[in-house]
Amino acid sequence: ELMQQLRSKATELLLREEWKESVQVYTQFIDLCQSQITETKQEASQLSKLKKSLCLALSNRAEARSRLRDFDNALRDCEQALKIESSHFKALLCKGKILLSLNRYSMALDCFKETLVDAQASGSLETVNGFLEKSKKLEYQSRTGALDLSDWILNGLRGKCPELAEYIGAVQISKSEISGRGLFATKNVEAGTLFLVTKAIATERGILSGENSNENEQLVMWKNFIDKVMESISKCQRTRHLISILSSGDNEDEVEVPDVSAFRPEAEERRSSNEKLDMGKILSILDVNSLVEDAISAKVLGKNKGLYGLGLWALASFINHSCSPNARRVHVGDYIIVHASRDVKAGEEITFAYFDMLLPLEKRKEMSKTWGFHCKCKRCKFEEGMSSKQELSEIEIGLERGIDAGNAVFRLEENMKRWIVRGKEKGYLRASIWSAYAETYGSERLMKRWGKRIPAAEAVVDSVVEAVGCDERMLKVLIEGLKGSSCGMPEMERPIKLGKGLYGKLVKKQALKSLLEI
Repeated sequence: ELMQQLRSKATELLLREEWKESVQVYTQFIDLCQSQITETKQEASQLSKLKKSLCLALSNRAEARSRLRDFDNALRDCEQALKIESSHFKALLCKGKILLSLNRYSMALDCFKETLVDAQASGSLETVNGFLEKSKKLEYQSRTGALDLSDWILNGLRGKCPELAEYIGAVQISKSEISGRGLFATKNVEAGTLFLVTKAIATERGILSGENSNENEQLVMWKNFIDKVMESISKCQRTRHLISILSSGDNEDEVEVPDVSAFRPEAEERRSSNEKLDMGKILSILDVNSLVEDAISAKVLGKNKGLYGLGLWALASFINHSCSPNARRVHVGDYIIVHASRDVKAGEEITFAYFDMLLPLEKRKEMSKTWGFHCKCKRCKFEEGMSSKQELSEIEIGLERGIDAGNAVFRLEENMKRWIVRGKEKGYLRASIWSAYAETYGSERLMKRWGKRIPAAEAVVDSVVEAVGCDERMLKVLIEGLKGSSCGMPEMERPIKLGKGLYGKLVKKQALKSLLEI
């Protein structure tokens, strides 16, 4: 019989993990099965057998489709099977696994709980319990943001990346004074506090070889990345909707401000977006919103460190640039973890540094031009106002010509006293010639000459961190200074506190010490 042949062939392809071919044969079998069921002459016993066969075939096709990451159609197959038999074990198990892949943890948990009744009889109790535990753990993470990567880090970042859950903390999307829309804190938070964890829509990674071939290799990676995004859009309506929300760089003042809840994995499915997503618009969206993993405001942990990687993380795309940033990101596998790099007040916009912010104003202006914008952050506005100060220009020109770094630091500190510069504004100016401060504090010769005439390294580091957030170059100065002095344990707590701004509150103290190498 044809149906028997099709079923055997489909099962064989499924076992051989030939997913695409398996879907095709199961589709033929399912169509035949459904046409047989609609025939009115079927006996009750024959009808029951056909329905059981149909349930199993739909469940198996769902499994194959999920392996092809065609989750929308895979879920439809599961739902169709469960309409015929509401407690069908394989359909429930497959649905739970798909929901888990889509980061819908509580819905997955409900599915796995329903399978417990039949799990023992089918010999799958251990498997189901494993999925239950995983769902519970990830559901708790997604609700609380309680991540702990300590064991993985203390194990030298070896093995598989830890399993992470998507999480959205105290943030909202609003109109931004910087550009278009931005992400804002909804409550006061301290350095290291988690803002969000989200999985990439698509990523592409590779090893770049010599300089001459870099551009060609990056173009190949960009093409592969675009192909992955297009495939994801074609297979998932939610992905299509989320991408349609992102900026294409046009009409920034007219774009809709979405509710942040739209980015929660368990948000209700939206109807088909009326937004036309042609190839030109998608390319513009990717050009504006894609992130390179190994960037000035990021740390890459695990096996992807050392690779050139780019990706699209929908919610993180709303984070604008500032030369006085307050957030950093950590990349673990395909997830991006965004945290406060300094204390942040409620209502403050969350910002990254898209390029090196420890540079003078003119160099930062050049960098922002290559990104296609003009930075209007508080720091840039303040430094624009100070640009008429001849002494400031002389210090910057002198450093370019190789004057003594200690002399430059001393002159800036003396001039700031004369100009009555206070608070964060001191941090802004210090950050602009940070390389001179780092060279001075790192040189025994310069410290002998200038050490008593300039502020202590710890005070300067604190000032710059408050102004532009934490950066490993500041931590290096602090740690080297503490190592060189006969400091006790209380002083060594300072880099631990600053380290939370660099890596976030993702690890316990011992693991953070390991990352900071102290």
